[in-house]
Amino acid sequence: MTRIVPADFRPAKGLSNRHVQTLLPRLRPLTALERDTEILNLPDGDFVELAWARPAPLQNDAPVFVLFHGLEGGFDSPYARDIMASASALGWRTVMMHFRGCGRAPNRLPRAYHSGDTADAYWFIAHLARRYPRAIKVAAGVSLGGNMLLKLVAEQGGDGLDLAGAIAISAPLDLAACADALNHGFSRHYQRYLLKSLKLKVIAKMATEPLPIGLSSYQLGRLDSFWAYDNEVTAPLHGFSSASDYYRRASAGRLLGDIELPTLILHAADDPFMPGDLFERLPRPSDAVRVEIASHGGHVGFIESHRGRLRSWLAQRVCHQLQDWSSVPRHLQVMTNRPS
Repeated sequence: MTRIVPADFRPAKGLSNRHVQTLLPRLRPLTALERDTEILNLPDGDFVELAWARPAPLQNDAPVFVLFHGLEGGFDSPYARDIMASASALGWRTVMMHFRGCGRAPNRLPRAYHSGDTADAYWFIAHLARRYPRAIKVAAGVSLGGNMLLKLVAEQGGDGLDLAGAIAISAPLDLAACADALNHGFSRHYQRYLLKSLKLKVIAKMATEPLPIGLSSYQLGRLDSFWAYDNEVTAPLHGFSSASDYYRRASAGRLLGDIELPTLILHAADDPFMPGDLFERLPRPSDAVRVEIASHGGHVGFIESHRGRLRSWLAQRVCHQLQDWSSVPRHLQVMTNRPS
């Protein structure tokens, strides 16, 4: 039985263009959601910032939904507000783990985060297992966070994490191919925007402490592609020999056949951050994985029309999956990894 199927997403009329879908969430009003902030200290002396949606369930065994954001994203990303608010309304205890340096304060160590950096997420999920031992837990990752999450669940096997399932949204599963895609046409605008945010953080750190990157602020500012930035900054900061080495070791696509945990992957064939034949480049997913590919949707867009108003299809699809997994015994979940 094939595990790669069409998604049931239909874009709002006149809004099917991939760049319109990608940008539209930022043009809509941000979903209102209150949060409590918690600092989780890590074993190496650094920390990550947690954002807990309010109000939180009173029961300690309420199901827990964990969200990992995308590159330079966070609690104020439109997709985060939409998905977290919807999960919270279902009665789930909902939390986002900000990657290092993506919260309200810079992280402590001379390093950042990257697409294959699974250690912090592993530590956080283990922390949740100790805090809420009787609660069902599901994790979702968006873009970079989706690649990271898939790599983590592949590494840990079916029983290595206290998770009932994982959801990856618009994940760049072949990092080298995605870096190439972002270096062409209109997609360069997304690349330029993201690189500007990344470089500003590095420049701020360079002003306060030495970094092992061998670049001046001027040289850093001239890096104009992800290939260049990851070769000169990401790789040396995180122990890779080059951008190619980083992309090869951090890409989760090569591990799709190893995943044992029930997993849902949501993807748009027209995602401007990815090559159009992304899944043709990758090994066949395991039977635990369901891939839903929409013809349209852009990058983390998926905006549909419902009763005359625009809304996030992603939030609806994630909530349907949460309901599925929360109602089925874990040993049967691999068989019910499908839409409601």
